[in-house]
Amino acid sequence: MNLFAQSGWIKIFLVLFLVLLGAGTLIYNNYLVNKILEQERVSVELWAKAIEFNADPSHQRATSLLLEAQDILRRNETVGDSVIAMLSEVESLKNSRDFVTDELILDEDHNFRSPAVLVDENDNPIATQHQEYTSDSTPPNVTVEYSFINVDPEDINTGTKRAELVEELKSVNPPIEIVIEFETTRIVQYVYYGESPTVSLLRYVPYIQIAILTLLLGIGYTTYKSITRIEQSNLWVGMAKEAAHQLGTPISSLFGWIHLFRDEYKNDESGNKIINEIENDVQRLSGVAERFGKIGSEPELNQMDVKPVLEEVVGYMEKRLPRLGKGVEVRKSLKAEGMVKLNPELFQWAVENLVKNAMDALKDKTGDSFISVSSHQEDGHIVIDIQDSGSGIESRNAKNVFKPGFSTKKRGWGLGLSLTKRIIEDYHKGKVFVLRSELGEGTTMRIMLNQIS
Repeated sequence: MNLFAQSGWIKIFLVLFLVLLGAGTLIYNNYLVNKILEQERVSVELWAKAIEFNADPSHQRATSLLLEAQDILRRNETVGDSVIAMLSEVESLKNSRDFVTDELILDEDHNFRSPAVLVDENDNPIATQHQEYTSDSTPPNVTVEYSFINVDPEDINTGTKRAELVEELKSVNPPIEIVIEFETTRIVQYVYYGESPTVSLLRYVPYIQIAILTLLLGIGYTTYKSITRIEQSNLWVGMAKEAAHQLGTPISSLFGWIHLFRDEYKNDESGNKIINEIENDVQRLSGVAERFGKIGSEPELNQMDVKPVLEEVVGYMEKRLPRLGKGVEVRKSLKAEGMVKLNPELFQWAVENLVKNAMDALKDKTGDSFISVSSHQEDGHIVIDIQDSGSGIESRNAKNVFKPGFSTKKRGWGLGLSLTKRIIEDYHKGKVFVLRSELGEGTTMRIMLNQIS
């Protein structure tokens, strides 16, 4: 039985929700990036076509012929200025083509957003030399401009950097070819371009979204678990206090009946022996009621030796083993002697729960049956192992046995081991866990308490 099995379905739902949301985000983001890349390629292709168009030899030849015709007409006094002006207007159409390239294809900084470079057939960036004259007596200053666009000058100030950037851009997108046809020659150039900052940023967006969603879902799930844990805790705290309250009256009545029986059979030795055992059990029952009454409040811890406390609880449980209807060997090896901070009643309760579980695991066991309780010191800890030769725990259930509401038995609330975990870990700041378990071979539970040096 698992009263809180739905938490597993909640985990699965949250994981599936995160996976679907993440996949949807990646798919939509990839679609958006591809659309932007298509637009960017159109812009780069338009720029490349403008370069190809402006470099057409026929345009250069037409310009030369127009300038030559203007010069001839100016020397001819019979030709009116209006004719020369018309030729100048024709020449100005070339400037219109430059305006389209510079102002419409390129942005206000003469750069489109994607980094690009114009290279020759050997992947060498096209270079342009400019001469600047400062005076008649000094040689001109020669500067070289490379055909990189939207690239930081610091990234192309050496030949090695330029070659590396060309290779990088070449690997990002397919190149755009530019062909310039002369009468006898054919020049092929290429435009390599990369991704704009917008696209580069968009590629990280889904991962950032997934990280934020994971964080939010983690916080939500942690909050849910915390609320569930509090509700579960309040549930069995309330049940424990109500049980203590309900047990108080019959326990007081039993003590009264014991005194009556003691007076009635004060001279009967065998009767007094039975009455003493009954009184021990009622005393134990009174202690159990007191334990239930302390649930939910901060327990008082005292420094004491753990060995006598263990011997007492194991001795008590050992007397109750014959109830199983068969011989069960009890193995004790309580070697650890050390001071720890304990609330003896709660600690004994935790050990009793583990021993009772071991006893229950032996009910369906055939052949030799045993329960072993051992203790030793290890690295500043008192280590207590409760081992049985019972049915064992399935590996898939080993991590669930301490969860409230989980039980492999047909009857029960599944609160015993949860209570044990709370007593050992929350109250005594120790650890309790399944050390080993194998189906048909048995289980070993381990308690570790911090030793006071």
